[in-house]
Amino acid sequence: MNSEIQEPIIQLERVDVQLGGRVILHNIGLSIQPGEFVVILGPNGAGKTTFLRLLLGLIQPASGSVRVLGQTPRVGSHLIGYAPQHRVFDSELPLRGRDLVGFGLDGHRWGIGLPSRSRREKIDQALKEVDGLDLADAPFGQLSGGEQQRLLIAQALLTDPRLLILDEPLANLDLAFQQDVVALIDKVCRTRGATILLVAHDINPLLQVTDRVLYMARGHSAIGSPDEVITESNLTKLYGSPVQVVHTLGRYFVVGAEV
Repeated sequence: MNSEIQEPIIQLERVDVQLGGRVILHNIGLSIQPGEFVVILGPNGAGKTTFLRLLLGLIQPASGSVRVLGQTPRVGSHLIGYAPQHRVFDSELPLRGRDLVGFGLDGHRWGIGLPSRSRREKIDQALKEVDGLDLADAPFGQLSGGEQQRLLIAQALLTDPRLLILDEPLANLDLAFQQDVVALIDKVCRTRGATILLVAHDINPLLQVTDRVLYMARGHSAIGSPDEVITESNLTKLYGSPVQVVHTLGRYFVVGAEV
């Protein structure tokens, strides 16, 4: 085992973010270590998307310090893989699964990337890693939600990132597909040693793979294990109004406020 102290993948100290004169995030401080699987929870409008944009270098803090992979965040870092919220694609879209994945290498350029052995090998390796080789030549718009999500994750893996950011990859998937996608992401986290940040509305499908949760509400946050964070006292403080938490049969149910 390597006894060296590793630098945090993400480090925020007393961070405020203001957009349009409104404070979106206030006094956020946290540290996320290499290889952690962290689930980001919270209601709509809590600041989750703003937090991701901050890490991706798309916006700057009004105050405080943000370090990602030891540096000030910058747009287009190949060390960060990002899969945005899933969108509905036209079923007639003339785009194969392989083409969609390839955007992870050349999506910043106009048109489909030019063929090469190296490019094809990288795409095939990413497809293999998400059990998606059989989807390579399928029309992307005609695939199921779970199959499309596999390819979006493959796209995010193409540059061999150290940090993988997934924005609601379980949204609009049925339970079986959710379980498949969670198992896939966990495999990536463990085999690659990548740090995973995953935005979700429900912690329950992710409990078996989650190291910590980052719960956000009203621009504030709390981070820790699910048992430490998802409590009535913590969530009542975050929401600013009474919240009840029921933990039964290995699941969490949060009632009250605008959850």
